[in-house]
Amino acid sequence: MASITYDKDKLLQTMDAVVVRTMDMDMIWDWPCAVAYYGIAEAWRTTGKKEYMEAMKQRVDQLISLGLPKMSVNCSSMGHCLLSLWEYSGEEQYEVIVRQMIGYLSTKAPRFGDGVIQHTVAADAEFPEQAWADTLFMAVMLMLRAGVLWKDEELINDALNQFVWHIRYLQDMDTGLWYHGYDHIQNNHMSGMFWGRANAWGAYTMAKAGRILPQCYLYPQFMDLAGSLNEQLAGLKKYQTENGLWRTLINDPESYEEVSASCGIAAAMVIKHNPLHIQYIDKATEGILCNIAPDGRVLNVSGGTAVMRDKEGYRGITKTWPQGWGQGLALAFLAAVIEYDSITADGAL
Repeated sequence: MASITYDKDKLLQTMDAVVVRTMDMDMIWDWPCAVAYYGIAEAWRTTGKKEYMEAMKQRVDQLISLGLPKMSVNCSSMGHCLLSLWEYSGEEQYEVIVRQMIGYLSTKAPRFGDGVIQHTVAADAEFPEQAWADTLFMAVMLMLRAGVLWKDEELINDALNQFVWHIRYLQDMDTGLWYHGYDHIQNNHMSGMFWGRANAWGAYTMAKAGRILPQCYLYPQFMDLAGSLNEQLAGLKKYQTENGLWRTLINDPESYEEVSASCGIAAAMVIKHNPLHIQYIDKATEGILCNIAPDGRVLNVSGGTAVMRDKEGYRGITKTWPQGWGQGLALAFLAAVIEYDSITADGAL
């Protein structure tokens, strides 16, 4: 079987630099920190380097001691690093907090329609009856991870149903691409943009779902995830730029190339393990590495982005500063590439 092309030593050195730079960032208990630390945990799983987890553990313990904010969809994403720290250390305090987060998501988080989790940025920043692709990483993948770990079939099925509902509301059947958000009250996609990072959240979490869930083929909902991801990646590959990246608006040639979206999309291709994507993965690897500074800063990552009013709104988001989600998605991509040859895939899924 053909394989991707990469320099493992270079990727490991780059990973080290990104982890160190990430831990230098003063991130609080919120989703930027969550995505960053998720990436560090993925780096640990790939390399076994305990120093990654020890550094993260020290900071997370500090954040816990300072007091946790009210629950929201975005803040629940910190559960990813807590699950990994529980796995690493065996300390029950991490599981206790995750159970509180899952309790919120399962019984208290606002829902609409059939039971779709409404996206909330913070406890006092809700978007009534809106579904955002971001929710899949921040909450739904966490629910799936916890459900598998706790052997909780009700939680697993809730997570899979969330995927199916988000696919229904956010994926464009003609192109395979994902919209940023859906407004259930207005019954529209608001500005109707195919935002790059939304496509990364969708693609990455669906690809990971097949790795997280044992015997995924026994769950009927998973067939929707598999079909959705196949269509999405087939559509996305058409919009890869000459530099191996994807733009902040996928199909808008005037939008800038955006590295966090590129990392998430390329990582999904790696995990999906379709040999027809090898050429796109190799091109993305080169492009992403060119956007990681020697000190580990991931460059050209767009700032926090609401569902903007128009193309100009997305084009105008700054990409000057390092961001937690850029650091974390880059680490997730590097980890996936390093593991490529150990991945097995069912071509039917």
